[in-house]
Amino acid sequence: MDVAMKFLVCAIFLGAITSVKAADRKSIPSENLLVITAATRETDGFKRFMRTARQFNYTVKVLGLGEDWKGGDVARTVGGGQKVRWLKEEMEQHAERDELVVMFVDSYDVIFASSPRELLLKFQRFNHRVVFSAEGFCWPDQKLASKYPPVYNGKRYLNSGGFIGYATDLSRLVQSWSFRDDDDDQLFYTNIYLDKVQREKYNMTLDHKSKIFQNLNGAVEEVVLKFEKGRVRARNVAYDTLPVVIHGNGPTKLQLNYLGNYVPSAWTHEGGCEICNDDLLDLTQLQDEELPQVWIGVFIEQPTPFFPEFLERLVTMDYPSDKISLFIHNNEVYHEKHIQAFWEKHKDKFHKTKLIGPEENLKHGKARNMGMDSCRQDPQCDYYLSIDADVALINPESLKILIEENKSVIAPMMSRSGKLWSNFWGALSPEGYYSRSEDYIDVVQGKRVGVWNVPYITQVYLVKGRTLRRELAQRDMFTQEGMDPDMVFCRNVREQGVFMFLTNRDEFGRLVSTANYNTSRLHSDMWQIFENPADWKEKYIHENYSKIFEEDGTVDQPCPDVYWFPAFSDRMCDELVEEMENFGQWSGGKHTDERLSGGYENVPTVDIHMNQISFEKEWLKFLKDYIVPVTEKLYPGYYPKAQAVMNFVVRYRPNEQPSLRPHHDSSTFTINVALNSKGQDYQGGGCRFLRYNCSVEAPRKGWSFMHPGRLTHYHEGLPTTQGTRYIMVSFVDP
Repeated sequence: MDVAMKFLVCAIFLGAITSVKAADRKSIPSENLLVITAATRETDGFKRFMRTARQFNYTVKVLGLGEDWKGGDVARTVGGGQKVRWLKEEMEQHAERDELVVMFVDSYDVIFASSPRELLLKFQRFNHRVVFSAEGFCWPDQKLASKYPPVYNGKRYLNSGGFIGYATDLSRLVQSWSFRDDDDDQLFYTNIYLDKVQREKYNMTLDHKSKIFQNLNGAVEEVVLKFEKGRVRARNVAYDTLPVVIHGNGPTKLQLNYLGNYVPSAWTHEGGCEICNDDLLDLTQLQDEELPQVWIGVFIEQPTPFFPEFLERLVTMDYPSDKISLFIHNNEVYHEKHIQAFWEKHKDKFHKTKLIGPEENLKHGKARNMGMDSCRQDPQCDYYLSIDADVALINPESLKILIEENKSVIAPMMSRSGKLWSNFWGALSPEGYYSRSEDYIDVVQGKRVGVWNVPYITQVYLVKGRTLRRELAQRDMFTQEGMDPDMVFCRNVREQGVFMFLTNRDEFGRLVSTANYNTSRLHSDMWQIFENPADWKEKYIHENYSKIFEEDGTVDQPCPDVYWFPAFSDRMCDELVEEMENFGQWSGGKHTDERLSGGYENVPTVDIHMNQISFEKEWLKFLKDYIVPVTEKLYPGYYPKAQAVMNFVVRYRPNEQPSLRPHHDSSTFTINVALNSKGQDYQGGGCRFLRYNCSVEAPRKGWSFMHPGRLTHYHEGLPTTQGTRYIMVSFVDP
């Protein structure tokens, strides 16, 4: 037999022996596993840990609950010895239990990804009595790095955030602890491991390849989500392992929060958010007088479009106003008139009110501290809702929905219309600024729906009053030199171990863009069709416009090929007229017209062109977005370009220009919108189509005529006999 054949036979023989040994070795029953953890408070992290433990039926013993923490500031320096003392005391009762396997893990920054059965199976495969987790950094004493046994593939250094072993061995191991509570637990275990005699005595090893324990510090890039059927695992791509325990040690708490949004089944492709209905409150059974008391803090820091509408939503939300106290900080003189009108009309409806105006020169961060403190110092305050003026909270149920989610801090997901700009960040850069998480776009676009643990929220969020008086009791939550107040707030919340959640389970509304908002105009919101198209539509488009496209659409045909449909809201009609009168430079109704390229108007009117008030670009956008779809429905086969040079408001008065002689329009089609009401603002008026001997004498305010221009629809403007009539005319596709 040659050498190669002998080697093959030996390999087969050894493999068979190993297989027999593995078969002979009994698996450890799950009931023989005890998980021990330490926690002094039931933080959000602790609750998450316990939820994942319950999901897999782990038996957990919690040490230190309700006790004072004396183990030092372990987030910033050495410490944690108190955990070893607690464990030493606990293990005394398990010292003789040969069959028991004990796993100690931290709780605030740990989640389970799989079952006790998988955990114990992987532990047995180590063939050691005690297994500690491993990481890539030598903490807390870098000088000890060279004393570690060499590791050629895997993490080399011990981490004390997770370890597992037989009770008899762990009991003996921790009995040697004789240090202070604020001494370092990891250094204690490290010294034992580095002592070869003790390492062999306890038969210790490290989980170098994250088969059981995944420490994220220094390994964030190695860990990805692995979506399985009905569950999600964290996969270590460096070693191709699926760890059971995920530990967000050191500065990786936010990455653990991200993983915890999915692992083990918080959100799956099959079931969506599978924990969203846990621990909800139900307000539907409460009478109005039983509902929680809420302080709402409103912050106006810059000129903001559609602000009067924002204020009105505060009183139209589905929540009794006598259960709401209102704090308003206005830092913008431009909005004083809006707030004054709102204040005089509504302030007596609220339980309590407090108004801080621009004359007090209160800085942004201090104002937010004051608003939050209004709830903190009010023992009756159950919740504090902070909302900025650039938030359009359209859903009147929003406050109730957020309360029912039963989170310490939660924000409704809001974004700018049609954009990815939102009120949250899915991740932070190492410097603490914006970083896009892998799921950010899916969450913003609603492709993944749930309640998400995120590192940063802004503009609108709800905080429990109890949380403000406990974990967030510090009075200054918003100010630090050189930092945005909301960044300071979110950092302070994170440092207290309080999770910030974001829900996109419901449609709440949108964010309003304040960019390019020119307050020098009389009605500045009219120019917002580009920046805030949804808000513009809500304010300025007729409420029945969408019915045009229903099967029995809201369209009349008073004359052949003349259509009549709702276009503008009353608000748009009024503001457009007021803008024109405020501009005041009406043409004289003469043939000579320097505004035109040829200087001559064949059929002159008393009018003002849209380009004279710098509104032509916005008007053409209106034609494209709202008139083109109607045209394509009413004139099938014609596809408008929505080009128009002549766009103007006409004014008819009996003593100025009461009527218009018969003429053709220089257009493919014309729209003619009535801007005020017959019988109320004027008498007479209307339009007559001569070829069909058909007249429309009672135009409706906000409704538009649409008719062909040149060739067929020869028409005239009927005399206005009393008052002033205004119409908006546009010659489309000349």
